[in-house]
Amino acid sequence: MVDEASDLEGARDAARGAAPRHSRRLSDKILIAFHHACDQADYEVAEQLLRILEMMLTRRPVSPDTNRRRNMESLVAAHERLWYLRHPETQES
Repeated sequence: MVDEASDLEGARDAARGAAPRHSRRLSDKILIAFHHACDQADYEVAEQLLRILEMMLTRRPVSPDTNRRRNMESLVAAHERLWYLRHPETQES
């Protein structure tokens, strides 16, 4: 909830013409939206968000990214979560 409050404050600053404060990277926000869509069983939206996230993380980086390995692990985990949500029968064993 604290992060949502800081995001809201950043939006208010931007509306007033002040420089926005970004507390999270866009890819982090997309991953959060992906998990939110999964929680609401909106798998089509989750899949689209995952495709966007994958595009963002696999394109050639403009600057060296020290978190690339962690980002890719998060992407793989997200793919796994969506697969298991769409195939619940495989979790029974």
